[in-house]
Amino acid sequence: MPVSSAVSRREPAIRSTSHGRRSAYLIVGLIFVLVVICLVAAGRGQVPISPAEVAGSLLHRIGIDLGPLPSAVQGENALWLVRFPRVVLAVVVGAALGCAGALMQGVFGNPLAEPGVVGVSAGAAVGAAAAIVSGVTFLGAWTTAGAAFAGGMITTLIVYAMSRADGRTEVVTLVLTGVAVNATAGALLGLLMFLTDDDGVRAIAFWQLGSLAQATWGAVSIALPGALTGIGVALLHARKLDLLALGERPARHLGVDTERLRIIAIVATALLTASAVAFTGIISFVGLVVPHLIRMVAGPGHRVLIPASALGGAVVVVTGDLIARTAVDYQELPLGVLTAVVGGPAFFWLLRRTRARAGGWG
Repeated sequence: MPVSSAVSRREPAIRSTSHGRRSAYLIVGLIFVLVVICLVAAGRGQVPISPAEVAGSLLHRIGIDLGPLPSAVQGENALWLVRFPRVVLAVVVGAALGCAGALMQGVFGNPLAEPGVVGVSAGAAVGAAAAIVSGVTFLGAWTTAGAAFAGGMITTLIVYAMSRADGRTEVVTLVLTGVAVNATAGALLGLLMFLTDDDGVRAIAFWQLGSLAQATWGAVSIALPGALTGIGVALLHARKLDLLALGERPARHLGVDTERLRIIAIVATALLTASAVAFTGIISFVGLVVPHLIRMVAGPGHRVLIPASALGGAVVVVTGDLIARTAVDYQELPLGVLTAVVGGPAFFWLLRRTRARAGGWG
């Protein structure tokens, strides 16, 4: 065998090994950063607690007698009644939004798809707000999450139907559909505010601004199963999403039922979005920016992109919530406003980048 032929065969294997190693480093690095930022976030507040004491409290709670405990009883109560539920809910919400963004971009075949940008988050918030204002409790503690899921599902189906043309998704149609959906959702939220009492107005304002201030262990117990289910479904269909990226016709030839895959992805996206907004309100741009950053490092393969986007989204939301509640003394910035301030310019940059690559709109 010629030496040049042997070398050429070896090169793809070397590139594949290098890519796999880089992906593994990325996942491990994100897990490490997430653990560190969670320990820091749980310790920051009016009762300061060191990361070592936070870790010690966790270890003692699971039966491992290792590390220091918070010096005051107030510190232990602050951790387990306020901060841990908030940090865990931030992880759940960030993971759901990051995964939903990667999933939407994969199924729409469009780098600008994201639950907040195309209005899915706003639709889910309308569903949740309608349940709060009407006072219905047909699903008990799951009523708000169920209404958010229905709102997100309907919105996702509308976006999917309106943005498809000749078997592909137009960038301009996707963006304009999102503008229309967000405007309609804003009008519906305004109407609900007009029809309800002061408590309802405050609840709807909470949805529009986005915040983790109402985090409890009960909220975590409801949001976590939906987020885990959505992420699991996305991971199970990661390979099919890679094939769909080749185009509908090649994917069909390779055995992918593209319409069934899209329906499954739409339901999973609605479930992930509902899990994220059911107790926090609208937190935009996490699902847009995070998958892009992950894709720059790990490439477009969904078997790495989906879990890495979930971890990256968790890091972003935990960090954002930490800044939101500590940047101003005795005040809390709305998390959704904070992510929009950062994500808005990032969206314009991504829009220009996508347009430049495509040579124009479409």
